[in-house]
Amino acid sequence: MSAPTEPTDPKLASIAAFFQSYAGGDRDGIGAVLAEDVEWTIPGHHPLAGTKQGIDEVLAFFDALAASGFQAETFFLEASDEYVVDIHRGYSTQGTGQVDTIWALVWHFNPDGKVDRVFNLSGDQHQMDNFVWANYPLKPLPDRLA
Repeated sequence: MSAPTEPTDPKLASIAAFFQSYAGGDRDGIGAVLAEDVEWTIPGHHPLAGTKQGIDEVLAFFDALAASGFQAETFFLEASDEYVVDIHRGYSTQGTGQVDTIWALVWHFNPDGKVDRVFNLSGDQHQMDNFVWANYPLKPLPDRLA
């Protein structure tokens, strides 16, 4: 898969910068693209699924993914007035089992040019569910309820 060409739309440039920061483990770079009140929805039936509220929760999610060496190779970006859609290969490099599938993300931009909502869509949700359960166990009770 080839990388997309250099984006000219500022929204596309923001998403390209996000993925560059993600690849480099640059939390500040990731956060620079996001609105403070960002909502990031992760699909599935696993411990990492659900809607993350705010930059801190989103960054904590990415910290958790980093423990399994998650990588992303973007090969499609397209923008409208308020949205960007990216399609990328997302895969793990560590842990029990593997994830290697296509993901589509729908990014919404607020009027200030920051991402305020993201919806992840998985090409193989069952694969991701199984991987997360194998590598991210729930805390035992009562810590899980704290």
